[in-house]
Amino acid sequence: HESIGLQKHQASEINKLMISKTSLQETIQKTTSGEISPVDLVEYSYEQIKKHNPSLNAIISLKKKSLVIKEAESLFKKKNNEQKLLFGIPLAVKDLFDVKDLPTTFGLPRFKNNIAKKNSILVDRLINQGALVLGKTNIPELALGSHTKNTLFGATSNAFDEGMSAGGSSGGAASAVASSMIPVADGSDMMGSCRNPAAFSNLYGFRPTPGLIPENRIMKIDEQFPLLSTPGCLAKTPGDMSIFLDAVCGKHSMDPFSFDMDGSFREATLGEEEFSKMRIAWLGDMNGSYVFEDGILNLCEEMLKQLEDNYLFVDHVSDDIDTNLLWEAWTTLRSRNIYLYLKESNLKDDESLSHGAQHEMNMGKQISTEDLNRSMKMRSELIKKIDHLFGEYDFLAMPSAQVFPFDKNTNYPKKISGKEMQTYHQWMEVTILSSLLGLPTISIPVGFNENNLPMGMQIIGRKKEDLRVISFAKRYEQIFGYSNVTPT
Repeated sequence: HESIGLQKHQASEINKLMISKTSLQETIQKTTSGEISPVDLVEYSYEQIKKHNPSLNAIISLKKKSLVIKEAESLFKKKNNEQKLLFGIPLAVKDLFDVKDLPTTFGLPRFKNNIAKKNSILVDRLINQGALVLGKTNIPELALGSHTKNTLFGATSNAFDEGMSAGGSSGGAASAVASSMIPVADGSDMMGSCRNPAAFSNLYGFRPTPGLIPENRIMKIDEQFPLLSTPGCLAKTPGDMSIFLDAVCGKHSMDPFSFDMDGSFREATLGEEEFSKMRIAWLGDMNGSYVFEDGILNLCEEMLKQLEDNYLFVDHVSDDIDTNLLWEAWTTLRSRNIYLYLKESNLKDDESLSHGAQHEMNMGKQISTEDLNRSMKMRSELIKKIDHLFGEYDFLAMPSAQVFPFDKNTNYPKKISGKEMQTYHQWMEVTILSSLLGLPTISIPVGFNENNLPMGMQIIGRKKEDLRVISFAKRYEQIFGYSNVTPT
């Protein structure tokens, strides 16, 4: 008996080592072939959570391991489950999406016992593809602001420096993936909420064209009003991300804005010759309109130079995009959208909500029909300018954030390189172009500063050309291999 127990223990340790060294693609291949089991994957995830989560605070509302192991064993026994895209993969879901029998708290103490009665569309699709949900990932209150900190669970730490912010609002997701607690994570992105935490964690973070990943919409949206937020995802590699996207994207009857993609993310590729013909427009600091912490522009430009010297064409573009109008249109539409959401959720009179929520409520309730019409007109003018750029270039590029990861005890950066920020979210102004226009955008890793803190760069594609954006990122990872850099 002792001999059999020792053999099982040795086999388990070998499997855990195998899991730690492989991509999600390889892990699924090994699981479907029977080389490792879903139970091994669950054991490994819980081991990583026990090791890292006490200091990172990335995963909340964690299920008992015994329950998830039962789910894994049940999955393994059923026929044809091996064909599922996420067969036996443990995941944690952002605390905005409902998971049956787990709380959906939105980071608010008043919702700590808000137990979901059914799954959201996103979660249903993950589970139907064989995923095992073991908990939720931490968010800022109501997912407002790009720093994951709330009064219910506290702040999430950066996997590369535990004293620093993981970004947000998908900060829990980013730290959980970067520390290998889970292999890939869902997120949501209104104002950089997948891109910013990915940049802060040396990950790839994708904001798709709104509608690609369907969602449960709690309020009726005017079809003329743009979709400002969308579910997205974060992963160590675009290949891993592709499996997740194929599992969750596509039209759903409950979401009138959802649509099907003509093709598979797993199969999307760019050949060497096609890649070499690509043209990137580097927007940089938008003619000096955006301010950055020292080192960010240099990291991005050094990476672009490597691409230009060896692979493709990069042009420094000085286009006449009026960033003041862009900011006005964005903040008007965003505040009105959030105000209506808070009103629908019976939260608009809650004075205990965060500074960010109060800011949006105060702005949103003052916005008139004339303000909205003016913002929509400005948006239309911006679309024409960006369409003109896309007539000449395949992608636009900008930094993913204006600051490196900052002290996690800070609420938000109030100043960048001496310039005062006027709002709680102006320090993420660099993300709003693709958010306002609904353009698919991926944050790709570009390296580290002298303090070993990561940064990323946005690659922005044409609307609904999500496959092309992911194909670019796959080629980029193939060349530079940033997924091989892990936190110490």
